[in-house]
Amino acid sequence: MIKLHYIWLFPLLLFSTVIYPQGPHEQEKPKPVTRILFVFDASQSMYGRWQSDTKFNIASRLFSNILDSLKNVKNLELALRVYGHQKQFPPQDCNDTRLEVPFGKDNIARIKHIMKIITPKGTTPIAFSLQQAEHDFTPCDNCRNIIILITDGLEECGGDPCLVSHELQKKGIFLKPFIIGIGKNFKDSFDCVGNYFDATNEKGFRSALNIVISQALNPTTVQVNLLDEYGKPTETNVNMTFYDNVSGLIKYNFIHSLNNKGLPDTLEIDPLLNYDIVVHTIPPVRKDSIKITSGKHNTIGLDVPQGYLAFKTTGNNTIKYLPCIIRKKGQTETINVQQFDQVEKYLIGSYDIEILCLPRINIYDVDIAQSHTTTVETPMPGIAVIQKSTNGYGSVYIEDKNKLTWLYNLRDNPQQQETLFLQPGNYRVIFRSKYSNKASYSVEKSFSVEPGQTVNVKLYSN
Repeated sequence: MIKLHYIWLFPLLLFSTVIYPQGPHEQEKPKPVTRILFVFDASQSMYGRWQSDTKFNIASRLFSNILDSLKNVKNLELALRVYGHQKQFPPQDCNDTRLEVPFGKDNIARIKHIMKIITPKGTTPIAFSLQQAEHDFTPCDNCRNIIILITDGLEECGGDPCLVSHELQKKGIFLKPFIIGIGKNFKDSFDCVGNYFDATNEKGFRSALNIVISQALNPTTVQVNLLDEYGKPTETNVNMTFYDNVSGLIKYNFIHSLNNKGLPDTLEIDPLLNYDIVVHTIPPVRKDSIKITSGKHNTIGLDVPQGYLAFKTTGNNTIKYLPCIIRKKGQTETINVQQFDQVEKYLIGSYDIEILCLPRINIYDVDIAQSHTTTVETPMPGIAVIQKSTNGYGSVYIEDKNKLTWLYNLRDNPQQQETLFLQPGNYRVIFRSKYSNKASYSVEKSFSVEPGQTVNVKLYSN
């Protein structure tokens, strides 16, 4: 326990009211709608032979099968964009892309019908198609937007699919895309666009499509272990913010909790993002570029050992609303302003404290230990009630051995009484009415403050 003997001062709040709000019934947030946009290659090369049929026919048939399996999936909307199917090549038309089926419910039959009547014929404007996909995803507050690109070739129109994909991910338009490459390994070219899957044969395409759909739809769970000084996940009840590592957008906020077995709660989060996590302890703890494995239970650990800091005065009385600035040892940045009657948690370590009294009190090297409460104790103050008959100009001074040290300026407002907490000692107040035009009309009163006692200081004649 740390004891201090300094003079300090702050306004007295005579009354306080505590209001306990009536909150709404607790309920989980609704599940997001997953919107999958299939971007399908219908360029001339897709008409080429591939094992038992043309690439386009095989891909369309297997695509149709996977669509049938999605008919009863809840919170799912699908759309279809096709490129290379409107204009014959040559000549090259690099604007040959179109949203054939916009997002909606129960539109699988329409998507399958469009795929049956399309004939591959044009070029491969992948970057432009991804760019146009930005407009396919209409605004939605609770949607996760996914692109699945199915192609048998590379960009042919001079665009940069990697750059376009990165920029749209950065804007939060869609999550990291999936790419299925048909007939040839394009991994080196598409790894920068998104999650690439190779389909060199029919079996590989079917497998890739199933994996992609599974990763897009399967729930993924995360357990965040907030570790104490001993490496145990005992810390809890603090907010955690999950940021998209690419866009920097806030994706989730969770107040950490422990279940009835004392274990960290299980969270469902989107596995298609890499995350930066900030745990809002004082000071905060951050961990960047966290990768989540889809379809599995993931465990994330962060070191956040904490203890408590409290303030008190000698005696039984409680002081309220005296601000105390908290800084890390040797640093100038303010990490918190704690009121005198609060008990607050901090990461373990050493801190410097500045109590905003007059004169201010600086306390250095205050140690916060794991699960321990460090208490800073100060002497019990007294109360000085300074009464004025009119507005004016004045100050309160500490009086010590015939020397005055400025402490506080009286407020020039209609309030004719000011109540101050002062540490035991000798003081002098000097005051002049704002309506007096002579300095000789100044009034001064000396007074003493005793611990826990009130003294009335009248700046006018009885």
